[in-house]
Amino acid sequence: MWVGTLYALAAGLMWGLVFVGPLLLPEYPAALQSVGRYLAFGLIALPLAAFDRAELRRLRAADWREALKLAAIGNLLYYLCLASAIQRAGAPVPTMIIGTLPVVIAISANLRNGHRDGRLPWGRLAPSLVLIVLGIACVNQVELQALRDDPQADPWRYASGALLALIAVACWTWYPLRNADWLRAHPDRSPRAWATAQGVAILPLALLGYALLWGVMELRGADFPMPLGPRPEFFIALMVAIGLFASWLGTLCWNQASQRLPTALVGQLIVFETLAALAYAFMLRGQMPRPLTLIGIGLLIGGVLWAVRVKPEPVLRAEDGHGL
Repeated sequence: MWVGTLYALAAGLMWGLVFVGPLLLPEYPAALQSVGRYLAFGLIALPLAAFDRAELRRLRAADWREALKLAAIGNLLYYLCLASAIQRAGAPVPTMIIGTLPVVIAISANLRNGHRDGRLPWGRLAPSLVLIVLGIACVNQVELQALRDDPQADPWRYASGALLALIAVACWTWYPLRNADWLRAHPDRSPRAWATAQGVAILPLALLGYALLWGVMELRGADFPMPLGPRPEFFIALMVAIGLFASWLGTLCWNQASQRLPTALVGQLIVFETLAALAYAFMLRGQMPRPLTLIGIGLLIGGVLWAVRVKPEPVLRAEDGHGL
């Protein structure tokens, strides 16, 4: 249990880095940051695949299709929506919306994996949901006030950023459930090799996305120097860093946690990502969070900690009841 929790903590600290990219590269389109990150991830995964070639040879066509789906939705589409949300609404509110993932995943796991992992009692989950909603409302209030105080602000841009963050939540609710399904169904397989497989699977998709984006920008006559933008050295370094630490190493740590912990519990530990992302965002702003923001963060932490304390209860199958 503790080893799995430490792996989840390490994954969260590294995944928090993905919230930094859109803030450090505000002039770069979110789509370019997304395909750039996963192009770097795929290229990093290629030499790593040599170490796991025996494990990768054991994967069947169906396994590779699953790796591609996981990488496309849980990585590429998720980060496209997240980076767009951060560029439109700033970091705190999208981060807090993403912070609902622990309970959203717990509820989803409750509905679909109760017979396998045990079911969390709905009545005991309700207080954590209330705390999380209040926490998001507090942070949202601070950001909305800043929006009202800024004559240059665009409320519709802010609202679209929040909507994109909700789509990102949907993507990353689906990803850990499906990823855990595969890992729990293959306990003899290496989590490291499965992380590498997802990187190898996404490489052709990222290459195709990069080429399409380049072509579209050329056709539109966009005033943006492709393929690497106005700060190529910094862009490459940041994409490689995020690709290595957040994509491959973060996924590896998450896979290790997923093999050791129930899906409903490991999903709640994504709160480590939220806390790391908020810390990084306010460090980049060079300011302390406002009191109401700190209250909101505290409510979010309290809600997730409350949910973590709720223990899954075994579900009695109908056929088991007949045998009593």
